[in-house]
Amino acid sequence: MRALRVLVVEDEGMIALAIEDILTQMGHRVCGTAGTESDAVAASHRLNPDLIIIDGRLRIGSGILAMQKILSHGFVPHIYISGDSLVGVTLDKGAVALQKPFSELQLDDAIGRALAARTLPSTSGGDPKSGEKNGNS
Repeated sequence: MRALRVLVVEDEGMIALAIEDILTQMGHRVCGTAGTESDAVAASHRLNPDLIIIDGRLRIGSGILAMQKILSHGFVPHIYISGDSLVGVTLDKGAVALQKPFSELQLDDAIGRALAARTLPSTSGGDPKSGEKNGNS
């Protein structure tokens, strides 16, 4: 797997640093971090990451709502992480969920599944690779 540019969205600073350390050890590069819904959306648009790892439940805003806003501009592979169960929460098509705490092996598997989701049809009716909407819903 090639090195990825990853945006980490996590409102707990120590957890964000731990995730960054794991990703660096795996050969990836954290291109940015954010701790709120609005910062996540802004960082995604500014940095254009290859992958987003995002806490599903943020103290300020929602990781799930942030991803909905990000995905409205085109598909970005993403992994929802949470210390709470995301069971019963409706996630977008192509989403991968990972329960905290997780191992490097579990994260590596989740990254592979998130990258594979690029080939799924998007929920917006467009091409998930280009982010374009085709209008044929």
